[in-house]
Amino acid sequence: MDEKVINKALSDKISFITYIVPAFADAYKMKVQDAYFYLKKHGGWDFLNEHWWALHTDNVLYTLDDLYEVCRENGGVR
Repeated sequence: MDEKVINKALSDKISFITYIVPAFADAYKMKVQDAYFYLKKHGGWDFLNEHWWALHTDNVLYTLDDLYEVCRENGGVR
């Protein structure tokens, strides 16, 4: 695979994740650091990293709801 393609994909992933974590924090009235640890603890981080390509094409509200549901199913309550 071409190195530029890999770098572009990685750059897009990083951009999306650095956008969506603060958006999650804002939506659920959390500090960004708390949101990160919440997502890590309850499976949202893994879900985000695995499915970021599909999530970034969806409406932000649906993405935030998906992350919330994943975390809720893994013991997260907010």
